[in-house]
Amino acid sequence: MFTVGMIQENAFLVRRPDATEAVIVDPGDEAPKLLQAFEQLGVTLAGILVTHTHFDHIGAVADLHDATGAEVWCPAGEVEILRDPNAVMRWEGFGPFRGYDPEHLVKGGDVVSLAGLDFHVVSTPGHSPDHVTYALPDEGALFSGDVLFQGSVGRTDLPGADHATLMRSIVGLFERFDDGTHVYPGHMGPTTLGQERRTNPFVLDALGS
Repeated sequence: MFTVGMIQENAFLVRRPDATEAVIVDPGDEAPKLLQAFEQLGVTLAGILVTHTHFDHIGAVADLHDATGAEVWCPAGEVEILRDPNAVMRWEGFGPFRGYDPEHLVKGGDVVSLAGLDFHVVSTPGHSPDHVTYALPDEGALFSGDVLFQGSVGRTDLPGADHATLMRSIVGLFERFDDGTHVYPGHMGPTTLGQERRTNPFVLDALGS
């Protein structure tokens, strides 16, 4: 986990133990820092996975592609934002951002096979219109972007967001994956579904606990 940028976003480098290929999920900023880490770890970047296209999750996508040649997987419903983020991302003090035209579009139910890992794409809209979560069921891991956090959930006061939709997405994760599943979120620290089931007030409310 590399925490990058002014918004303190988590980018995750994912690989099998001692593997020389890896995948990065949501490289939001600080491409030089990430590239240095790849070199120090002795890994080649096999792909770039995007959970959603808010600026703090895509800021280093184009630079990492240019430096490594790694192809990009993006939710189909948000591809236009990745292609031209400055058309919609008007945040005072942030940007401009480099756009990127991804090689691959994903939707819920897809499986992305990279670096010896099968990432299952789970549709989890609500924080953004076509947000996805990348799951590694055999490894008990979820890369949840801005859906579920330690003790909290993604904000829904942004364009295209909807609180009821987000809560349905979160309930779906709890129905599909067991409590031992590790959650690697876009902000704050890692957690587990079990911990959030017991302590997260938003989850308790959504699950009727």
